[in-house]
Amino acid sequence: QAKKEVQRLKSTQRVLNRASEGLEGEVKSNSPAMQAVRKVVEKVAATDANVLILGENGTGKDLLARSLHKQSARTAEAFIKVDLGAVAPTLFEAELFGYNKGAFTDAREDRPGRFEIASGGTLFLDEIGNLPLSLQAKLLTVLQNRQVTRVGSHQPLPIDIRLVSATNQPLPAMVADGSFRQDLLYRLNTVEITLPPLRERTEDIPVLLEHFLQLYCRKYQKSGLSLAKSAMRDLVQYTWPGNIRELQHAVERAVILGEHQQLVTTDFLVAKNNTTNLSQSFRVEEVEKHLISEAIRKYQGNLTKAALELGFGRSTLYRKMEKYGLS
Repeated sequence: QAKKEVQRLKSTQRVLNRASEGLEGEVKSNSPAMQAVRKVVEKVAATDANVLILGENGTGKDLLARSLHKQSARTAEAFIKVDLGAVAPTLFEAELFGYNKGAFTDAREDRPGRFEIASGGTLFLDEIGNLPLSLQAKLLTVLQNRQVTRVGSHQPLPIDIRLVSATNQPLPAMVADGSFRQDLLYRLNTVEITLPPLRERTEDIPVLLEHFLQLYCRKYQKSGLSLAKSAMRDLVQYTWPGNIRELQHAVERAVILGEHQQLVTTDFLVAKNNTTNLSQSFRVEEVEKHLISEAIRKYQGNLTKAALELGFGRSTLYRKMEKYGLS
C-alpha cells in the first residue's frame, strides 16, 4: 500500500511539473552573466552532484533548479520542491521523512515524506538558510546515510535523490556566526551557482519583457498587444528590486489592466521617479525591506497574500518583518 501511494504521488508530481514547465517556458538570455551560469548548468546537470543556488529573491532560483532536473538523467522522475521557510519546525520530520499510522494524533494512515517521493528524481530544498540548527543536524544525517526513517517507525528506507538547494541568505557568514553548520554546507555545495540580480544583467530585460508579454497575451487571450519604445526604455532603466518575479507580475498586471493596444510605462505601475530613488541603494536588506513594505501596503495588511506575492512562506515573512521592524 505504501509503495502504491509513493508511486501515485510521484505520478501526480510529474504531471504538475510538466504543467509548470508549459507555463514558464524557456527564456533565452543575452547577458554574459547568465551565459556563464548556463555553461555551468550544462556541465553539472548530467551529474548527480549536489548543487547550491544562491541569489536574491526573484532571480529565478526555482527555474534554475527545474532546468538542472530537466537536463539530467533523472528528468523522467519526480522533481519535488520543499519550501523550508514554510515548513513549521514541528512538522519538519513528518513532512520530509514521512510518518506511519498512529505516530501522532492525526496520523490516520501511513504517509511517505518528500524524500521518499523524490527518490529516483530531484529534491529541491528552497530557503535552506531558514532551517534551524536542530533540524540541520537531522537533514545532515539523512544526506550522509542516504536513508530516512519515518516518524513512528524504526525501519530505515533507502533513498536515491539528486539534491538541489537554494537560499538568499549569506551561508558562509552564517557558518561564521554559528547559525549554519559547516559540515552541512559542505554537503550542499559540491557545485555552487550564483544567480545575478536583474540590475546586473540589463541586457536580459527586453528579452524577459517580450517573453512574459507573449505568455500573458496567450493566457488572457489578448492578441496584438505591444510595448511602446518609451516604455521599453523606462523599464530597462528601472532597477527591478524584486528581480524577475517583480517584472513578471508587472507584465501580467499590464496585460490584464492595459486599455490600449500599445502598453506604456504607466501600465506597469513603475513610477519614473522610483527608478532614481531605488537605484541610489543596492543594499539587499534595504531593497528587501522596501519590497516587504510595498507588498503589505498593496494587500492592506493581508500577510498571506503579501507572502505569496513576495515568494515567501508566512513564517519567513513574519521573521523578516520582525527583523526590519515592520511588525
